[in-house]
Amino acid sequence: MDLSTRYLGLELKNPLVPSASPLSKNMDSLKRLAEAGAGAIVMHSLFEEQINATSMELDHFLSHGTESFGEALSYFPDMDEFEVGPDSYLEHIAEAKNSISIPVIGSLNGISNGGWINYAKLIEEAGADALELNIYYIPTDPDQTSAEVEANYLEVIKSVCETVNIPVAVKFGASFSSIPNMAKRMTQQGAKGLVMFNRFYQPDFDIRAMEVVPHLILSNSSELRLPLRWTAILYKKIAADIAITTGIHNGTDVVKGILAGANITMVASELLLNGIDRIPEILSELQRWMEDYEYVSVNQMRGSMSHIHTAEPAAFERANYMKVLQSLKQDPTGKLWW
Repeated sequence: MDLSTRYLGLELKNPLVPSASPLSKNMDSLKRLAEAGAGAIVMHSLFEEQINATSMELDHFLSHGTESFGEALSYFPDMDEFEVGPDSYLEHIAEAKNSISIPVIGSLNGISNGGWINYAKLIEEAGADALELNIYYIPTDPDQTSAEVEANYLEVIKSVCETVNIPVAVKFGASFSSIPNMAKRMTQQGAKGLVMFNRFYQPDFDIRAMEVVPHLILSNSSELRLPLRWTAILYKKIAADIAITTGIHNGTDVVKGILAGANITMVASELLLNGIDRIPEILSELQRWMEDYEYVSVNQMRGSMSHIHTAEPAAFERANYMKVLQSLKQDPTGKLWW
């Protein structure tokens, strides 16, 4: 049973990759992820704000109110844990490359086109095999057009890709009016991979303290549907590898991602919730499915249910929308069912 796959030009022994999370901040956890069977590891992000260190107000918005719910205490770092100043991040990548045998992918998180982009080169020099550019941007200016937002994305992507020789994957959100067009333009700026999708964490209100507070909710398998749909649509239509990074929790989710056309499937929430030992369990679930359906390799599976290969491509478009609405029934008592 051949689970190997290629992503960003890298040979991976399987398509299950821990995405950027607190698990990669600790060398012991990194080693455990590798020993558990991960195909590669994406390091936790180095943020533009850490490099520029222009506003300590970031500490207030990241940490204030986290004591009000235990989940945040476990998973949402305070400013001290961010280790402001990127030297330790670069050292951590170098140590990871010397300690584990699987590919190490650096992660750079930012949105403006500034000096912080130079750290893409330093991440490469520290030994990273590839770079994930995580663009997390919430437009708040009513006068800023969608074209301007897109242009800003593309400018940052181009600047980073021109700075490094290692392959760059772009992690982005699903809020563009034309995801296929934006995906194509990202690859034209040099992106070798697309990571779908960034989860925009929504703030909450503390109505006692009258403050906006962070609120972390980990993903679940139902969130897989959005990246699954767009992976299936984009497969073979863009010149880039695809990674699904939302809603991967079990072997079934991995199977769906590969059938849609993904090169790899990324996991974080499942490992944070249920432990690193879930990696071999998920891989075993993948293998069992492949055996049951007589697939001999991941490459044979990839894209089998994509937009270009499915017998009913309209299922990814309006037909599915209409069928879902028509499936809603109402019994004589007024109760709704599907």
